[in-house]
Amino acid sequence: MGVVAHSAPNFTAASMENAVTGHTVISKAFIHGPVNTQIVGIMQIVYSYGGAMMFVEFMAEMKRPMDFWKAMACAQTLICVCYMFFGIFVYHYQGQFTINPGNQGISIYGWQTATNIISLLSALIAAGLYGNIGIKVIYQNVILDMLKGPEMESRKGRYLWTVMVIVYWCVAYVVAGSVPQFSNISGLVAAVCILQFSYTFPPILMLGFDMQKDALQGEKPYDPITGATHRIDTWRDLSRWRRAFSKHWYVKTFNFLFFLAALATAGLGIYSSVQGIIDGFNQSGAATSFGCSAPV
Repeated sequence: MGVVAHSAPNFTAASMENAVTGHTVISKAFIHGPVNTQIVGIMQIVYSYGGAMMFVEFMAEMKRPMDFWKAMACAQTLICVCYMFFGIFVYHYQGQFTINPGNQGISIYGWQTATNIISLLSALIAAGLYGNIGIKVIYQNVILDMLKGPEMESRKGRYLWTVMVIVYWCVAYVVAGSVPQFSNISGLVAAVCILQFSYTFPPILMLGFDMQKDALQGEKPYDPITGATHRIDTWRDLSRWRRAFSKHWYVKTFNFLFFLAALATAGLGIYSSVQGIIDGFNQSGAATSFGCSAPV
């Protein structure tokens, strides 16, 4: 931020990445651009703040899980304040020449290199953290639960874990190397993955849980004294459906509409990001897949 406030924007990078020409900085309160570009921008917000369902996995790694909500609240507040202040500050000084990631907008080579080192280190920390949790989720839900594979602590489990780590990072390298466009690839990842785990799955899972819980009111599917189990065809019993939806129907309606809106947003995000990738490769001087030259 200090460098940005006392140096010119990176006009060359802005021209190559966003086809922005000229040397006069113009900043606006409201930007009217193509819908696709604005949606890709929205996906950057999702990418930054998304992944709420992963919080459950982080809690499982903590010594005192009930302390997690306090840490999360403090961290989210700090992140939100820093992100907003940083974004507004950089845009004020660089205007239409602002590019993503922000440090690439620095025109002084030495300072850009220094911030690249900081970005690389922070990205490695994030990749190691999310990669470890992500592979554990895959192992637990796919290898153990679905495929009935070996426990992670066993010899076979450790071998399988090692192979999964190698495959995981190879896939990450292929995805990153094949599309050397930071905003578009992060927007695509946000639309395909992160948005689902923050806005699509939570409301529909909450809706399903609440409906099943309310449908059981007044029934005794299990008698703890006799041990008898009474099962009802849930799809054909209309009274169960009425009970499932009637209680707190406004909350259930909101969750269902929220789920549909999230699906629509995901579709728009995927389309806009893919279109952005196509347009990016069509630009003159654009970086090629698995090329050695820097994208900007």
